[in-house]
Amino acid sequence: MDFQSFLSAINQISEEKGLSSEKIIETVEHALASAYKKEYAKRGQIIKAKINPKNGKTEFSRIMLVVDDTMVYIPERVEGEEEETFKVGKSYRPTEEELNSEEPKEENTERRVRYNEEKHLLIEEAKKKGDKVEPGEEIVTLLEPKEDFGRIAAQTAKQVVLQKIREAEKEIVLEEYKSKEGEIVSGIVQRIEGSNIYFDIGKSLGVLPREEQIRGEFYKEGQRLKLYILRVDTTPRGPVILLSRSYPKLISRLFELEVPEIQTGQLEIKSIAREPGSRTKIAVSAQSDEIDAIGSMVGQRGVRVTAVMSELGGEKIDIIEYNEDPVKFILNSLSPAKISDVITGENNAAIVVVPQDQLSLAIGKDGQNVRLAAKLTGWKLDIKGEGEQAEEEELDIDEEEVEETKEEN
Repeated sequence: MDFQSFLSAINQISEEKGLSSEKIIETVEHALASAYKKEYAKRGQIIKAKINPKNGKTEFSRIMLVVDDTMVYIPERVEGEEEETFKVGKSYRPTEEELNSEEPKEENTERRVRYNEEKHLLIEEAKKKGDKVEPGEEIVTLLEPKEDFGRIAAQTAKQVVLQKIREAEKEIVLEEYKSKEGEIVSGIVQRIEGSNIYFDIGKSLGVLPREEQIRGEFYKEGQRLKLYILRVDTTPRGPVILLSRSYPKLISRLFELEVPEIQTGQLEIKSIAREPGSRTKIAVSAQSDEIDAIGSMVGQRGVRVTAVMSELGGEKIDIIEYNEDPVKFILNSLSPAKISDVITGENNAAIVVVPQDQLSLAIGKDGQNVRLAAKLTGWKLDIKGEGEQAEEEELDIDEEEVEETKEEN
């Protein structure tokens, strides 16, 4: 084949697969070495191929590793024994005393490799040949170039090329999406397998497991959604990109897309408490008094917060203003309920006193409002009606009087 046509094919594959031309050429060299070994070399030999970038000719070479007796062992067959264990220094076979002993034995995990005359060359033999080398170095011997390969060798080369390209693609995907952990990506539902949803996110597929889905959300093929890249795991089958629709930081990433003030650093999202598919509370702080934190997040006529809610299937979002003062922060977090008083105690515990007509609003349906407020602020909140607080104070006074009376008597 003409070398220019070969380079053109390499460049085409490089563009289609997103791999460098050097990586493709390296893959072809591996394939040619495998074909040469299959057709002309002996089993165990290390064969390498190198394509000349100027004329396209391939040079084949055999690699021999120079070793000494500390690097390899030459097994000796013993009649009547199938296998013998070797360790550094000398062969090792446990005695009956060691086998019956209950004391822990120290094991030397460092092992020498088995000597193979096809790829190893003892230092003594190398010196006899006049080679000035040290153990661990390689001796490269050029081989006779070959151009004709049999069908089996050609098939082997083809399989090597395909395998190496797949491995290179997996490495690129792993590196690219590993750097995108914690970001959002737009994906299209490609297929649904059981409770797992597979999304086409560009160069790879991402999986949305059941535990990372929004409760009550339904998915159909071809549907486009925004997803949070939770993490990238390496498995024997290749990298697996785990996606999430329920992770709290998905909310902050969506607001970053809608609110320019967050990207410029004028607004900061301090904390998020979320119950996916139902309701979210988000605390924001402005870096300047001139900026309306809540107004910037909501947007004109609510366009910004509505866009985020629509992306989440109508999930309700409460935006509150963050405050360094824990009392004020707790007051804001329980919005829209009106609070009479907040009594802070030890271990981040607080009693929140509300009017009786605001009690159900402060607690929320199934306790959701106070539960989210507690997550948002990091405080343990106990909601009390005004009447209940007064009764508890009277009860505390009575108990103290009883104790004093006991002591006097």
